[in-house]
Amino acid sequence: MTQQTIGPVGSGRDTILVVDDSADIRLLMRVALGKKYQLLEAESATAALELIELHQPRLILLDVMMPGAMDGLQLLDFIKSDARLKDIIVGMITARGQTADDKDARQRGADAYFVKPFSPRAVVAWVDSKLQ
Repeated sequence: MTQQTIGPVGSGRDTILVVDDSADIRLLMRVALGKKYQLLEAESATAALELIELHQPRLILLDVMMPGAMDGLQLLDFIKSDARLKDIIVGMITARGQTADDKDARQRGADAYFVKPFSPRAVVAWVDSKLQ
């Protein structure tokens, strides 16, 4: 279970949690967002739960398909059903590109849906619009 924190927690910057089993996607988001935001990383939904409880990030970038007992949609359901966490902004980043997948995620409470391969600029612009 990989968990990583980039930069000092409590640095006054907004905290973003990137949850993806792909190290390449986590690296891409680290490069794109790490200078402006406090980043936390998890490679599974289970690892993400621990980081969410500890740090309550303002925004989560969440993959749908991940190994383990919980996938990204189940984690999204948990976040949106918990009164303490329901206001966390969640953007899905996934290879599932069907319109029905996007619609399902948004009905569950996702604020955005980016299909892999995605534009890092589009994700950064969306994050900036939500956190400024």
